[in-house]
Amino acid sequence: MASRFSGALQLTDLDDFITPSLECIKPIEIPKSKAKTGAKIKIQEDGAYVELNECGTSEKLQKVEITLADCLACSGCITSAESVLVTQQSQEELLRVLQENQNFRENGKQEEARFIVVSLSVQPVLSLAERYGLDPESAARKLAGHFRQLGADMILDMTAADDFSLLESAREFIERYKSSQDNVKGQIPMLASSCPGWVCYAEKTHGNFILPYISVTKSPQQVMGSLVKYHLAKYKGLPPERVYHISVMPCYDKKLEASREDFYNELKQTRDVDCVITSIELENMLISQGVSLNDVESGEIDRPFGAYNKEQSDKIVWGHQGSGSGGYAHFIFQYAAYHLFQEANTTVEFKNLRNPDFKEAVLEKDGKILLRFAIANGFKNIQNLVQKLKRGKSPYHYVEVMACPSGCLNGGAQIRPQDGSQPRELAAKLETVYHSLPLSKPEENCVTLSLYTTWLEGEHSDKSAAFLHTQYHEIEKMNTALAIKW
Repeated sequence: MASRFSGALQLTDLDDFITPSLECIKPIEIPKSKAKTGAKIKIQEDGAYVELNECGTSEKLQKVEITLADCLACSGCITSAESVLVTQQSQEELLRVLQENQNFRENGKQEEARFIVVSLSVQPVLSLAERYGLDPESAARKLAGHFRQLGADMILDMTAADDFSLLESAREFIERYKSSQDNVKGQIPMLASSCPGWVCYAEKTHGNFILPYISVTKSPQQVMGSLVKYHLAKYKGLPPERVYHISVMPCYDKKLEASREDFYNELKQTRDVDCVITSIELENMLISQGVSLNDVESGEIDRPFGAYNKEQSDKIVWGHQGSGSGGYAHFIFQYAAYHLFQEANTTVEFKNLRNPDFKEAVLEKDGKILLRFAIANGFKNIQNLVQKLKRGKSPYHYVEVMACPSGCLNGGAQIRPQDGSQPRELAAKLETVYHSLPLSKPEENCVTLSLYTTWLEGEHSDKSAAFLHTQYHEIEKMNTALAIKW
């Protein structure tokens, strides 16, 4: 499974974390078409690599740089323990659990069967809708039907979890901003934490320098995990370990997030999210079964906590204003403008700066800049952001950070273009569809507001902190020979 996180340049069969470096290189690359029998490689005094062929002539070989994305994704950043956990996040494991559950029920062992819950995030729904020529609502219902045919007991969408993450992030930003005004360090800029690829990179590369800036609000996936295992389970009269929770996500990194020790209940021996399945894996499952999503009978999306919006109670696929990654920067900008500066109904306009994946929005009043927000997608922009922070040159109050160029709609496990177009073009198309969805307004979401009372005992309660917040950890670098430059 680890190899699915990246491309060709991988370090395999490694047991522990290896220090990543911005100068990490593979010494040489010899194209297969140019490889010659009998050729020799010589290392010169200056460290350059030279190929000596049979004729006695020499040719200097170019070093091959490994990108930050390759560095992050190679198995050197995945410990042996994590690799085992990630194998539990596969379509094969999902099908095994579903079959085992079916066997229990057929043999009258209901007490051993698990209650299987599937949570659908919006990005994979849009990816699969595009792949099969469906509208988002139809795609979601057909996915529900597919999972029910496989044996799932309940299918949920994740709008409530999305809105919890947005509201908690916005409130956290307000607290951080006020603390920064009292000269408390490490509060601003607040950096988004919903992207596990970015969090993994931060923990393993920049450690304790960067971690104080990262939001402690859980991602929607992990909020949904808490909601399913510790509220829905109780609602159904089940202990958390009797519920098997599947999330459908746009990237493989979500598997690593679900495998974090922070989201494992040692006492109950259960994870908040047991299995993460991606858009590509769902497509592969359909192909292996010889089935097109178009031909699957539609199923219902369950609403155990009611409708989000009484005026549009029939809608099951919701979007948010702002980016297709969840609209964090947009929502927090408007929330902060109102709660800090009493600026209501603020127009948020993010403008491209050095490239389309780095955008900036500013709130200005009477010639003074009150807020400066940014969106940074892709590791090139993330690297520049971190370096500015280290030099004390970052002007931002908040940055929505996503590891994938174009954000979550272009996640590494989204279905690739079928017509030969570029992934960025497909992502732009999905973004247009995303912005055509009915908009969820977190502060008006009936389900989220109700759950603050019925589940969390208040917006600022200990329960709210325990189930909606998390923490991050610096990963100590091993001092081994493998950690040096090659």
